[in-house]
Amino acid sequence: MYLICLDLEGVFTPEIWINIALKTGIEELKITTRDEPNYEKLMDKRIKILKEKGITLTQIQEIIKNMDLLPGAKEFIDWLRENTQFIIVSDSFIEFTKPLMKKLGYPTIFCHELIINEDNFIVGYELRLRDMKENTIIAIKKLNFKVIAIGDSYNDIGMLKQADLGILFNPPLNVVEDYPQFQVLNHYDQLKQIISNYLGLHEEELAYYNIK
Repeated sequence: MYLICLDLEGVFTPEIWINIALKTGIEELKITTRDEPNYEKLMDKRIKILKEKGITLTQIQEIIKNMDLLPGAKEFIDWLRENTQFIIVSDSFIEFTKPLMKKLGYPTIFCHELIINEDNFIVGYELRLRDMKENTIIAIKKLNFKVIAIGDSYNDIGMLKQADLGILFNPPLNVVEDYPQFQVLNHYDQLKQIISNYLGLHEEELAYYNIK
């Protein structure tokens, strides 16, 4: 039995922090896990910048609320829901992801939590556990699932390495160059085809979903 584990940002949605950077005009917030492999270092820097610039959680949530999904993301997640079991595994925070989960039809998501002070500023964060993505795959495999993992950034590499099949989806060139062992796909139809092959979907099912 297979379980699909997918990253959120870059797979279903644009990068949240890049959108925050564009809306606030704070260029430093454009740095993501596509650029910086050290997640905790990156988050500490983000929190410091937000405090310096006076950006509250409510302001950030308003930006996220107006974000669109990537084109085809909802259709792809509906296809997953009909054909297999899946979990979104993200290094984002529940306070950020709620409006995006609504747009995706409320799939299960594993993520972290923010620490907010009385003035509505982000002052810290609570990791579900260190290396959460990688450890999620390890735990799921102990339950006798085979795992397909899909991500796009440096912080996805641990879970891709632990999975039975790891796929980089629309990753930046630097990640591809650093981890050439992973298959690179750029379209949802390609993901459907690979997943279908592993799940053993029949030809008539593939034709129904217009998979080429």
